Amino acid sequence: MSTAEAVLLTALAEIVPANRIETRIWAREAYSHDSWPVSTVLAKLGVHNYTPQVVVHSESLHDVLSVLGVARELGVAVTCWGLGSSVTGQPLARRGGILLDMSSMVGEPVLDTIDNCVTVAAGHRGSDLEAWLNERGYTLNHFPQSLTRSSVGGWLSTRATGQYSSKYGGIEDLVLRYTAVLADGTVADIRSRPRAAVGPDLRELFLGSEGCFGVITDVTLKVFPSAPFRQLGAYVLLDVRSGLAAMREIAQASLKPMLVRFYDEDETRHAAPEIDQGCVFFLGCDGPRAVAQAEFAECERIVATKGGVSVGPAPVEAWLGQRFDFSRVERVLAQTGGYAETIEVAHLWSGIEDLYRELKTALVPLGDEVIAHFSHIYPQGTSLYVILSGNAGTDEAARERLHRIWQVAMGTTVAMGGEISHHHGAGLARQDYIADGLGSQHVLLRRIKEALDPTFILNPGKLGIDEAPRRQGKNGSTHGVVDAA
Repeated sequence: MSTAEAVLLTALAEIVPANRIETRIWAREAYSHDSWPVSTVLAKLGVHNYTPQVVVHSESLHDVLSVLGVARELGVAVTCWGLGSSVTGQPLARRGGILLDMSSMVGEPVLDTIDNCVTVAAGHRGSDLEAWLNERGYTLNHFPQSLTRSSVGGWLSTRATGQYSSKYGGIEDLVLRYTAVLADGTVADIRSRPRAAVGPDLRELFLGSEGCFGVITDVTLKVFPSAPFRQLGAYVLLDVRSGLAAMREIAQASLKPMLVRFYDEDETRHAAPEIDQGCVFFLGCDGPRAVAQAEFAECERIVATKGGVSVGPAPVEAWLGQRFDFSRVERVLAQTGGYAETIEVAHLWSGIEDLYRELKTALVPLGDEVIAHFSHIYPQGTSLYVILSGNAGTDEAARERLHRIWQVAMGTTVAMGGEISHHHGAGLARQDYIADGLGSQHVLLRRIKEALDPTFILNPGKLGIDEAPRRQGKNGSTHGVVDAA
């Protein structure tokens, strides 16, 4: 153990009980891997590039303040960890230092049935909160595929969205307030009631910041009474162009179905195996019976004008029963040489079909199977979700293949003018492409980082901002400056 590490551990021992400080190498190496497929392959290879010096389990706002105080004094990096479900490497400690595990920051939620909102600690598991609300007749209406393995704080940090976002919006539409602790120890209560016109909407400041601007400790989210009625339907369309036309017309007619998903012919074989030709379109509306039925009828009419033929609700019902299952990708990754990746991007309606075709053409040579679907619709565009899988023979070859997949996918998306991420965020997967993807906006991002975290102690080496200047702590020690990659 180096002198600097000894100083760090001594300082932490003075503020956190010993049973919440982890220094064992095998335990710290476990935090070197999240659910990013590249990280999964690296774990199989025994490569632990992002091992923190120490893991601290936080249980309170006081813990967060105390740990950040030590980090400031010693110039040590701090990276927050929710439940480790990120698929792009957001919680991996690129500069080592302290890994702040927030999963113990839980407690009884506080439900407000007058303002229809719930306040909860940042470490609360999404599915636990949803079940708690369901028992009381409410729902979040926020259903990321990772619902059972992601935390509320993680949703904000990655600017997550869910499967019903076409009606209820992403996390940016659902969050009312939250507490964020800045690098200098400032505790900021960020909110609006219910809208504010004093300066910009500061609720957006930390959404998608991936722990680089501050540490989120508690959150207040909108809740909704459980819908009294829901109507579902699936339709077969001839091709991708027809499905995209139906999605665009629904969105631009200001209709708000809670579920709109459209699969290309390749993914239709998985989403609706009983359909052997064409592309499948999933539709769902909820709310008061008369309203939901009228909205569904109009959406169905639009789909029919594009050639859609109803096959009933069964395919959608089957999907709803397994929509949080990520095991198909995990089974592929468990094989020697297996690789699989999920890449979500977005574009305007005017560019989404071309982006889809360019990505499919570019990625097909890199996977044994390349499938895609569209979801999360807006009046101006939609997201595109591409899934690749295959076997490269060895895990080393799988790692190289995944690296190449990201190069091709991000390069193609930037060249086509698309958004390089719709809802998975940046993490390490997109680190090299953020500046090109954001263009001049990246200057603003960098300046916010420098203003809120001038010594770069919060999750450094992310958001396309690589600079982590050597910082001198007390006793002349320097920390958080070597990229283990």
